[in-house]
Amino acid sequence: MSRPHLPPFTLDTATQKVRMAENAWNSRDADVVTPAYTDDSQWRNRAEFLSGHKDIHAFLTRKWRKELEYRLIKELWAYSGNRIAVRYAYEWCDGDGQWFRSYGNENWEFAEDGRMANRHASLNDLPITEADRLFHWPLGPRPDDHAGLSDLGL
Repeated sequence: MSRPHLPPFTLDTATQKVRMAENAWNSRDADVVTPAYTDDSQWRNRAEFLSGHKDIHAFLTRKWRKELEYRLIKELWAYSGNRIAVRYAYEWCDGDGQWFRSYGNENWEFAEDGRMANRHASLNDLPITEADRLFHWPLGPRPDDHAGLSDLGL
């Protein structure tokens, strides 16, 4: 299986790869997101370590059951060869209605087929009020005309 865009990345293909990942994650569907990773993909997400599709699918399913009203924006930070670094923020609320904005950085390494082989994520959650929310599009992909992280001052 091949996933566009293939390494080595250019500014244009790295930017497109980041937006494709953002759109997939905004689907909040583990069946959509999981195939973008190699069968033996290695992850570190916060203090959790995952290996392979089974772990990734279970993690994403668990994540989106907890993080309701999830909306994510990713931004390219750097790229070289088969690696991309991104920064991101997403907003979500828990089952009690408490809103959060989660800020993070990810380092990605891709296999030759364009699927992600390694993902290292560091992030923090900031409680916010509903009035502090900045991501106000309908659930699903961020509209092309919605501001990105830098434009929002994040």
